[in-house]
Amino acid sequence: MNKIDQLHSRLMAAFELEGLEIPTVFVKIYSRDETLPAAVEECYSDEESIMSCQAARHAASGSPVLLTVDNVGCVAAAISLGLVDQDRAEPLEGNRIYTCVMHERAGLAPGWSPPSPRDFTQGRVYACRDAGEGDFCLFEDDSGRFKDVATAQRAVSRMSAIQPPTTQAVFFYSPGFEAEVQPDVVVMAVRPVELTRLIQGYAFLTGERIRGDMGPVRAVNSDLIARPYLTGEINVTTYCLGARLLARWEADLMGVGIPLARFETLVRGMEESRKGYPFPLYPGAGEKKKGR
Repeated sequence: MNKIDQLHSRLMAAFELEGLEIPTVFVKIYSRDETLPAAVEECYSDEESIMSCQAARHAASGSPVLLTVDNVGCVAAAISLGLVDQDRAEPLEGNRIYTCVMHERAGLAPGWSPPSPRDFTQGRVYACRDAGEGDFCLFEDDSGRFKDVATAQRAVSRMSAIQPPTTQAVFFYSPGFEAEVQPDVVVMAVRPVELTRLIQGYAFLTGERIRGDMGPVRAVNSDLIARPYLTGEINVTTYCLGARLLARWEADLMGVGIPLARFETLVRGMEESRKGYPFPLYPGAGEKKKGR
């Protein structure tokens, strides 16, 4: 068992609740000058595009996913994860799940052109109604994700992104992966009761508070991966529109993104604080939900 798997095993044991399952994904960001291990390259598929929230869902279920600019299903994720320039004026080639939803909703002609990364960055996608971009709507009578373009631009400017883009690929995998890969970020899908215990364990050693910097979109790629990766700090967020509707993350789950350096501290804190925070006694701690 490699080091990251050992840490994860110790973390789960520290909850002191047999049978507890918390969907956990390790995320490795490969820069353009790195060589991808063969075992990682084997996890690439271009049969269909995959959103980052879906990649996390697949990986948590034991199916690792390698995302590149060629198969990422969400333009926003391509921006956040540093796979594409946020000001690129040309749309990404091929079918992408997020923009395919736009196409299918409107019943548009085959020659329809999807939004470019620049359209996302400048707020025209998220404020489609105010921008007069009916082709970018996701629903009938769509209000957009923000009331107007100015508000959308303000929101986008506060979203974490690896820009300028330096990323070759992003690998999502779960504990037990065959090859030893050191992740940059650990992403866990937790119920509030489990998040409570994680915060208690981390604070036990550090005295620090864990903050939630969150928005209504880009939860997995920006809030749970890019922000912890860039800041070195733990971040908590709810899942967003795409994660809920397309990746189908359950109603009782939210996300926590943990940089690798913080993860080891968190594990030790969980272990050393067990006698002060009796997690098995917390109401609902041992409840089993369908699909968990």
